[in-house]
Amino acid sequence: MVMTKPKVFIARKLSDEVVDKFKESLDITMWEDTDEPVDRDRLLEEAARCDGLVTMLTDQVDKELMAQGERLKIIANMAVGYDNVDVQTATEYGIQVTNTPDVLTETTADLTFALLMATARRLIEANEMIKEGNWKNWSPLFLAGSDVHHKTIGIVGMGRIGEAVARRAKGFGMDILYHNRSRKEEAEKELGASYYSFDALIETADYIVCLAPLSEDTKGIFNQEAFKKMKNSAIFINASRGPLVNENALYQALINGELKAAGLDVFEKEPIDEKHPLLKLDQVVCLPHIGSASVETRKAMMELSLKNVQHVLNGQQAKTPVN
Repeated sequence: MVMTKPKVFIARKLSDEVVDKFKESLDITMWEDTDEPVDRDRLLEEAARCDGLVTMLTDQVDKELMAQGERLKIIANMAVGYDNVDVQTATEYGIQVTNTPDVLTETTADLTFALLMATARRLIEANEMIKEGNWKNWSPLFLAGSDVHHKTIGIVGMGRIGEAVARRAKGFGMDILYHNRSRKEEAEKELGASYYSFDALIETADYIVCLAPLSEDTKGIFNQEAFKKMKNSAIFINASRGPLVNENALYQALINGELKAAGLDVFEKEPIDEKHPLLKLDQVVCLPHIGSASVETRKAMMELSLKNVQHVLNGQQAKTPVN
């Protein structure tokens, strides 16, 4: 008797090198477009016929989708965050939700600190000046930025990535402040980090780094009031989720001189419109949500997602369950 393999749909084109390793135990169909997300109708169609889905942050995994999936047992979201997934409804439907923590921590921390440094030292401005043929001479304050070493960094959201950023900051001799839903006493001992209230942190830090998860409590936490409390010399970095920030308030703070600069890897609406006012400001460094984008890490995320699917569909415990 031939056993039927569980059906799995992957909502974005992933590396064949990774996917092929799972085809012996899973009947895998994959969206073939590397750049464009799967269209909604196709995703609903696949949810209705599959046992497992591998989804991306760009996919809305809601009640409508889950109601289609009579066979659906697992939704493996290929990200640390899962604000695109209605976890409560998934739980009610008996569907396992998983994510990909840990494997992208160090890579995302690298990018976050690189974004901080690029913004502080005006690296993008400098690069563009050379490329556009505008480097004509030198002067004492030519493209002078802000020091990073021995300044104060304030990390809002001291999860795994926050702690990894703090380790990098320690290497630069920075004073480390953090705000989190709960105290991290081990991080305080290991890194010399100090717990501050949100208001005290943003009033004190030279660099405010947003790494908090998106929730109803944190949505829009960086608003006009928050930016007014920051030092005029402060630099704001967001490498978490765009909706944590009111972008109009950020723009006004920057053009009014209430904030020195900003580095952003994420935006309220992605992809960001090329006419967005923040893109017109020299003191803003913008990246297209590439926090975990190294070849090694993205392959590790793919593999972990598929291992979660394989485990659950084989009746085993998920490796990284959310619910």
